[in-house]
Amino acid sequence: MRGFQRSILHATIISVTCAVGTSAGLAAGALAIGACGAYGQAFGYKSVDAAQDNALQQCKEPGCRIVAVLRKTCAALAVDVANPCGPRGSGQASQLGDAQNNALRQCYRGGGKDCVIRTFVCDGKGRG
Repeated sequence: MRGFQRSILHATIISVTCAVGTSAGLAAGALAIGACGAYGQAFGYKSVDAAQDNALQQCKEPGCRIVAVLRKTCAALAVDVANPCGPRGSGQASQLGDAQNNALRQCYRGGGKDCVIRTFVCDGKGRG
């Protein structure tokens, strides 16, 4: 469980940095997910392609895929804390809370019993 708490703290720092520290010209981001809670996220890029490449590199798993492209939006990943290799969900919305709720709903619909937010990210104009 400590790993998840650390990830949530890390994601909070990234989200705050993203929400307040990204210039208007750098407003592309991406979220990639893989198996067992693996993820990669990127924000503050000039191009969507560069953001997607960076997110996939961070994910570091052969099966990682892009689930969200960020432009004035936020995205979140939820996993079942009891089974991180099992049910998961991702969500995207203009508001961070909505993105997190969408991810949690998807995780529960997929059979999750104790879904939690694994990570979240907003681009420069997403409302965290």
